[in-house]
Amino acid sequence: MSATVFIDGAAGTTGLEIADRLAGRSEFALVALDEARRKDASARREALNEADFAILCLPDDAAREAVALIDPASKVRVIDASTAHRVAPGWVFGFPEVIGHSVVAEAKRVSNPGCYSTGFIALVAPLVRAGLLPADWPYTCNAVSGYSGGGKALIARFEDDTDIAWRGYALGLGHKHVPEMQDRCGLTLPPLFSPAVIPAHRGMVVEVPLPLAAMTGAGTPEAMREWLAAFYGASRIVRMGREPDAELLLRRSAEPGDALELHVFASADGSQARLVAVLDNLGKGASGAAVQSLNLMAGLDETAGLRL
Repeated sequence: MSATVFIDGAAGTTGLEIADRLAGRSEFALVALDEARRKDASARREALNEADFAILCLPDDAAREAVALIDPASKVRVIDASTAHRVAPGWVFGFPEVIGHSVVAEAKRVSNPGCYSTGFIALVAPLVRAGLLPADWPYTCNAVSGYSGGGKALIARFEDDTDIAWRGYALGLGHKHVPEMQDRCGLTLPPLFSPAVIPAHRGMVVEVPLPLAAMTGAGTPEAMREWLAAFYGASRIVRMGREPDAELLLRRSAEPGDALELHVFASADGSQARLVAVLDNLGKGASGAAVQSLNLMAGLDETAGLRL
């Protein structure tokens, strides 16, 4: 029998992409509310409590309200794609490659990682754990994303104003991904995060520059590259990239993808390095990650339905 899945917020960008990844899969049956009922609290309460799985694709406050609608005795297992529960007690962080596949598989409450923090955590957390990077360094993170990560309003803005070439934001240094970036990497200090949006629908590059000559106890770039390759092993989702000779590219025509590609670039003398993650902000950065967790929680191959 198919497991039932209710996507609360199915009309949003993340919800639509999750539904697309689940379309035609016999393991799951989507529970859908018609337009007249999808914002009705009683209808949502019923759907949330009766489904086998609920995936919340909602703003933070609405996600908290949805969780409050779930009865304590309900069988439903929840994946929250919002920021609301990423560092909350009782919630498992939905990054199985870093947290542990069995931990996600057995969880009742899973919080999807943020798109930017997926790249940062994938690069930094394993290296800090291995002692190849210090936990008390004041890290910086520079990143660019396609505009789809900003939701319907930002999508409309970029599609209406085609003259925007670059949009810097979170200039008050309070981006909502920073707490999970610090917490999940075990850092003493919050990273200084500089995100920006570019005129491409999807795609993301996350970079962590490392002045290794000033970092006491840091490993060599080669040791970092070797450890990341060993840490992620034969993963079909997280991969070490082939180091390009001259450039990395994001394309406006990029197709959906659920892989995460990691790079370690270094100066010839090894005194400086650039850790770089490339991903689809709507894939491993959102919808693909939710489906990966759903697969594990349902006892299925984690890559089922993913675009790899």
